[in-house]
Amino acid sequence: MATIQLAAARKSYGSAEIIRNIDLEIHDREFVVFVGPSGCGKSTLLRMIAGLEDIDAGDLLIDGHRCNDVPPDERGLAMVFQSYALYPHMSVADNMGFALKLAGVTKEERHRKVAAVAETLQLAHLLERRPKELSGGQRQRVAIGRAIVRNPKVFLFDEPLSNLDASLRVRMRGELIKLHRQLDATMIYVTHDQVEAMTMADRIVILNQGRIEQVGTPLQLYREPSNLFVAGFLGSPTMNFIQGEVVETHAKGSRIRLESGAMLSVPHVGLVVGSTVTTGLRPESLAVSIEGQLRGVVEFTEHLGDVLLVYMQLPGGKSVTAKVPEGTPAVAGDRIAFSVEEGAISVFDAAGNALSKVSAQDFQP
Repeated sequence: MATIQLAAARKSYGSAEIIRNIDLEIHDREFVVFVGPSGCGKSTLLRMIAGLEDIDAGDLLIDGHRCNDVPPDERGLAMVFQSYALYPHMSVADNMGFALKLAGVTKEERHRKVAAVAETLQLAHLLERRPKELSGGQRQRVAIGRAIVRNPKVFLFDEPLSNLDASLRVRMRGELIKLHRQLDATMIYVTHDQVEAMTMADRIVILNQGRIEQVGTPLQLYREPSNLFVAGFLGSPTMNFIQGEVVETHAKGSRIRLESGAMLSVPHVGLVVGSTVTTGLRPESLAVSIEGQLRGVVEFTEHLGDVLLVYMQLPGGKSVTAKVPEGTPAVAGDRIAFSVEEGAISVFDAAGNALSKVSAQDFQP
């Protein structure tokens, strides 16, 4: 059993409130990722759970027990830092077993535990080396191994892959996913990288200015963002946002006239005729079509090998991005039209909050 619960948690530095009334429950054996822009409070929140930052107000419960005043080393958690934090004069084996040594574990037991973890992390042949003799990925595995040997209730990761190159980050992501399955443990992972969040998490917690914007599975957040911030934060290229006016609404959906003059049928109810809304269109939901609603001029393209990104300017000057198969005929200066996958359209009100859709089987444009 390893659950984490935050109730009305707050943290300030002087007059600056960094964490604002956070309520969150992390389930046993769950892999949860905190993600958000720089300065949103994600690392501070992780450090509050670890006990490295005091909680100014609210409660932290670990397995149902209030732990606000419990010292970090008594919370049963293990943290992996961005900087690895390895002792340069110690071998890999000594680094991994150091916390056990401080805890009074016998030398024989330390060796047994370190050897078992080293085998899992493919470090057995490196146990006698010093950190300076290791690659970045190997150092990160040592830092992870040092956490594993303690057999903690919860693993805390603070941007552990940010110092690695792109290809190594991809490989280490896969290793962490496999490690979570092997250990069957609760893990909380902080990153600013939305790709890491989408590929690794059971659930994602999106933070912004010290508040939780939305919590859900990666696909829930991607397909059903609760507001403009979440919609714009997840996805690469980012979602296209185009303002429009509601011109018709009925029980099966609505029609919106975009600022470019294009008309869209959307599976949303409860809209008010004459109101201004923002439509959200994922680049991959656009497809080249002679009868497409969105018409404009290609500004430029980007070839990514398997896909082509087309940047188009609509009448009125608004730019949109489409993600289409490589080989799609599109050259700067061409006039082009895109149809929109209507079920994938998001609609947001004047306050930036998402509006409800009808079910797919009920939607009739």
